[in-house]
Amino acid sequence: MPDANDTTAETTSTFAQRVRRARERKGMTRALAAARVGRSYEWWKAIETGRLRMPRLPMLMRLADVLDVSSLAELTGNGRVTASSYSNTAHPSFQRIKDALTTYSIGVPDEEPQTPEALAARVRHAWQLWHGIGDHRTHVADVLPALLGDLQYAARTWDGTQRRRVQVELAQGYHLAQLYLSFQPAPELVMLTGDRAMAAAQDADSPLAVAGAAWYMNHVYRDAGEAHEARVELAMKASELLREDRGDEELARWGLLHLAAALSYAKVGESGSAEYHWGKADEAAVKLGAAYSHPWLIFGRGMVDAYRLTMNVDLVQVGSAAGLSVEGMPSATRRGFHAIEQARAYGLAGEDIATVHFLTEANKISPETARYNVFARSTVADLVESGAAAIRPTARALARDWGVQAA
Repeated sequence: MPDANDTTAETTSTFAQRVRRARERKGMTRALAAARVGRSYEWWKAIETGRLRMPRLPMLMRLADVLDVSSLAELTGNGRVTASSYSNTAHPSFQRIKDALTTYSIGVPDEEPQTPEALAARVRHAWQLWHGIGDHRTHVADVLPALLGDLQYAARTWDGTQRRRVQVELAQGYHLAQLYLSFQPAPELVMLTGDRAMAAAQDADSPLAVAGAAWYMNHVYRDAGEAHEARVELAMKASELLREDRGDEELARWGLLHLAAALSYAKVGESGSAEYHWGKADEAAVKLGAAYSHPWLIFGRGMVDAYRLTMNVDLVQVGSAAGLSVEGMPSATRRGFHAIEQARAYGLAGEDIATVHFLTEANKISPETARYNVFARSTVADLVESGAAAIRPTARALARDWGVQAA
């Protein structure tokens, strides 16, 4: 059998073999993978044994999402089969952010850098734009290139304690860049921003900054298809730097890292470990109180409850998503994301009317969250083609709004 790490094998093997190899690399059973795309075990087996032909684009996108592959070519073996209508649609400001990350200022400093306090205020403002109402990517793109440049300059110029304080803010600048780049046609830049954020956090010698970087690196690892063991190990090593009894800031990040572990275990169907770590995150949320929410990580009661639904959907324990309310969560971006997760739960249950309803709600709450989400785009494309007559007009309206074309 071809080596899974052999790139030649990826291009010469069949679609069925590539799907099987991606699933095995992910550590998922056929039953779990099939349930996540809303199909039977026998359907998935028929795909992997070649008895069923390659599905249409919307289902291909679901396969790619479930298997955490960054390009459809990894499944199809054909770079001409593109997912551009369904995912990786570039934001208008994408090139500006890319240039900010790949342009280097080399030379002798000729002006005084901004103080750590001034830079921290600008970073707080950028987070407010990201979590605020409206087109959050567009708003952040207006301030992020200059902010990253000034943070990098200050990190090179200051020394001692001042430099470490700037490095803490620089790590957050890279977190914002990573979030902006999610669902954009540049997976290599997502990896770059995650790595730079962790490097800045370590240079700052700040356990809090390392914990934040570990949370975002978990998303990088997931998108890169890294084994869940690596993601959990990183989260737990970072959590060991924290003490729950040192105040709300450390407790929130400790809970956040256990939430990361819970989501990683749920992705591969390990329900017992997922439940254990979610329980630790829940314990932290209880101690912090119902009114607490971290100012930019948004960890708190609402986030823990919302990710419980994500975990259940990944474990194919759908139940009802109707009881989840995210109205009190102080982030329009996160409220939009979790509305999409509600749509995903109803989609898994085959309830198309509820699925369209929550996609519509996500579009109202946070338009640029919905517009660039892989699940949302592929699901709308699917419903335009095969949804019930009653929901097709709404699905077509969303497709037009998001620039999704029928296959």
